Amino acid sequence: MTASHEALDLLAIAARAADSKGGEDLVALDVSGPLPFADIFLLVTGNSERNVVAIADEVEEVLGRSGTQTRRREGHDAGRWILLDFGDLVVHVFHQEERLYYGLERLWLDCPSLPVAPLLATSS
Repeated sequence: MTASHEALDLLAIAARAADSKGGEDLVALDVSGPLPFADIFLLVTGNSERNVVAIADEVEEVLGRSGTQTRRREGHDAGRWILLDFGDLVVHVFHQEERLYYGLERLWLDCPSLPVAPLLATSS
């Protein structure tokens, strides 16, 4: 299986939103093969708790304006690892230390990565 066009559209919007708030090391993984509930994981790093919250808030706001509502949000109060579930797209915004500790890239090593840099170069 491969990620749906809808999920890829959400990825583009979310990646640009995260980038606009200083999100770093954006990695997108196509998890549509092993997971029945999501097509793409977007992993983003923030450099402080405040930055993690700002990135997550911007992603949620921009996707909301595009008509995509958040199904679930976890970790917002702590600002160390915020998970935003948009259905086909799940966004993980990490503080640097949590990203290294949990190593989702290692856990999902068998899933193909999707190019994010070209998404940031295109305007919305």
